[in-house]
Amino acid sequence: MSRWLVDGWQVVIGIETHVQIKSSQKLFSRALTSALNHPPNTRCNAFDAAFPGTLPRLNRKCLDLALRAALALDCSVNQCSSFDRKHYFYSDQPAGYQITQHYSPFAVNGRFTSPNIGFPIRIKQIQLEQDTAKSITNTRTRTALIDLNRAGTGLLEIVTEPDFRTPEQAAEYVRSLQELLRALGVSDGNMEAGSLRCDVNISINRPGEPPGTRCEVKNINSVKFMVAAIEYEIRRQQSILETPGSTQRVSQETRRFDPDSWRTIKMRSKEDAPDYRYMPDPNLGVLVLSEKHVEAVRRAMPPLPASTRLRLLRTYSSSGVTENNIDVLMNLDVVRDITYDGATDSVIGAVAYFELCAEGRDPKSVMNWIIHNFLGQLSALGKPFSSKYITVAQMGQLLDLIITKQMTRPSAKLLLKQMLVSPSDLAVKQLAENMDLLSTVDEHSKRSSIDDDSLRDVCMRSIDALPAEVAAIRAGKEKVINIVIGWIMRQTKGKADVDRAKDILKELLHQ
Repeated sequence: MSRWLVDGWQVVIGIETHVQIKSSQKLFSRALTSALNHPPNTRCNAFDAAFPGTLPRLNRKCLDLALRAALALDCSVNQCSSFDRKHYFYSDQPAGYQITQHYSPFAVNGRFTSPNIGFPIRIKQIQLEQDTAKSITNTRTRTALIDLNRAGTGLLEIVTEPDFRTPEQAAEYVRSLQELLRALGVSDGNMEAGSLRCDVNISINRPGEPPGTRCEVKNINSVKFMVAAIEYEIRRQQSILETPGSTQRVSQETRRFDPDSWRTIKMRSKEDAPDYRYMPDPNLGVLVLSEKHVEAVRRAMPPLPASTRLRLLRTYSSSGVTENNIDVLMNLDVVRDITYDGATDSVIGAVAYFELCAEGRDPKSVMNWIIHNFLGQLSALGKPFSSKYITVAQMGQLLDLIITKQMTRPSAKLLLKQMLVSPSDLAVKQLAENMDLLSTVDEHSKRSSIDDDSLRDVCMRSIDALPAEVAAIRAGKEKVINIVIGWIMRQTKGKADVDRAKDILKELLHQ
């Protein structure tokens, strides 16, 4: 559904994104935030359980992370904002209300631009609010248990204007927003773990007519599910409005997406503001943000993904580094662990790793080695990217051994694998010596120390060891020679000169 009109209907989509702030403590209490592996009800205190007499106290670190998001989304930060109580009774809401910013959010009128969408998305407002507890239902016993670990965790609600016209645009927005929030250290944006959830409002109308009745699909925790929910809602609303002779209209309601049936299901009629009985929270005063405070947060912000991508292209494209190369590194940084409270990570990311390794070396060669060899070895071992496996200093030493011809590339690959499988504190050159991988190079010929007689002997043994491949080469399949060369390189621990080995092998095969 990439068209802007679906069978003559215009689709109108707005998204409310609920982002869990990556803070060590909750929004209004000093209880520690929780992870999925924490036992139930071990990360909560009396305020989270709504005990009488407990009072909220705003966590400044949550506020500063929220300001990062607002500034990155080009919002106007209100000097004065306030908190409201949103009343509704549900078992996972101990107090019977949620503290939010309905009437006076701290940031408004922003815009978010993604090159893959093609136009700016208007941000209506960003507000701070509490997350709810978790309700765990046992359908067999018809009982429910409440886990308060999540109750009171800081949330950002980022509300867009209804600017999207296709499911693909909505999906691209959420993916780009995830990347931005992770780069800022605001949230890990993990939808599967519930750190980022979307409420999607969908309506359809004929071009030139007023917008149709919107339906809201709540708590979507996957981009794939969001696209499926939007597509289903378009078809459902279209079938209602196109039924011949029917006076039925689309009802304003709240729905949920069922991943088993791949459709949306009605939960309840859509509530309006009066149903929630919003009122100012009497325990929280006006939130005043000085211009000095906002500017201090702005100066401390990490670089945005768009500016990082542009800087890398300007700096390294002339050296042969491609946009795809840069995207690989930036995608690695998107999935790395995010520290709490926006603290600086001691483990450097993939982009910084590349730039440090490229200092004084050919950027294209460094990029190829990191992407094709380092990442390839990590993938084979089932490990994610991390600079703790091979430090920048170690990678630099390894690259220098290749550049100075003290080690061939095949030997370097063997050494890299050994360093990943059996980490050592020894210098890289010492490890190479211990594994007998260093080459003794003749300064005049710049050729490997393996003499022609020894190399010829290995080539003859390769012919005996690989009869099928040799027959294929003699039959005209010249590319098969690379398999035999690979065998020779393994036998010589990568010390053989590839071009010389190929010449000798061709000579032997044509005798």
